[in-house]
Amino acid sequence: MSADPLILASGSPRRRELLGSLGIRFEVITAEVEEDNESTNDPGALVRLNARSKAGWVADRFPERYVLGADTTVFLDGRIFNKPRDLDESRSMLIRLSGRTHSVHTGLAFIHRGLDHEEVEVITSEVTFLELDEAVIEAYLDAVNTLDKAGGYAIQECGEKIVAGHSGSLSNIIGLPLEETKAILTRHSLLVDDQS
Repeated sequence: MSADPLILASGSPRRRELLGSLGIRFEVITAEVEEDNESTNDPGALVRLNARSKAGWVADRFPERYVLGADTTVFLDGRIFNKPRDLDESRSMLIRLSGRTHSVHTGLAFIHRGLDHEEVEVITSEVTFLELDEAVIEAYLDAVNTLDKAGGYAIQECGEKIVAGHSGSLSNIIGLPLEETKAILTRHSLLVDDQS
C-alpha cells in the first residue's frame, strides 16, 4: 500500500463521490488547465487528451504521488457535446438528444512521474433519451444545474424525466468508470479487494 493517498485531479463532486465509494483514501487537487474542446471531433481522442492534461498538471507538481484524472463528453452525429455555455445551449443540446441514442466517453488517466508510469484509457457507454417536448425540457432545466455537465444533463439527477435507458457502465456516464478505476488502483496496490 502506498503511504501517500491518491490525488484526484478533478473538482467534480460527482467524481469525488464515486471515487469515495471505493473506500480509498484520496485528496482532491484541481488541475488548473483549460480543457480542449475543439482540437478534434474524435470524442475518444478528446477525453484522452483532457484527462491526461489534468492528471499531468497535478503529477508534475507532486511527482512522488499517484494521480488520477478524468474527462467526460457526449457524442452524437459526429458532434461533441461538452459543458454548455448557457441555458440556451443546454436547451439546444437536450432538443438534439431527444429520442436518440448517444455515446458517452470518459478518458481515465493514471500517472506517477517518479515511477515514470502513465496509463490512459477511454471507456464508452450509450444513453437513449425519451422523446422530450418543450414542457419536459423546461422542467428539467428548472430542476437540474446543467451548465457543469457534458451534454447538458446528468443521468443521476432527474434522469427518469429524460432517459429511456442506457448500456454500459452507469458510473462512466456519471463521470468516473468505477470498474476500470478499481482495476487500475488494485493493480498498483492502492486498493485491496477485501476491505474488511
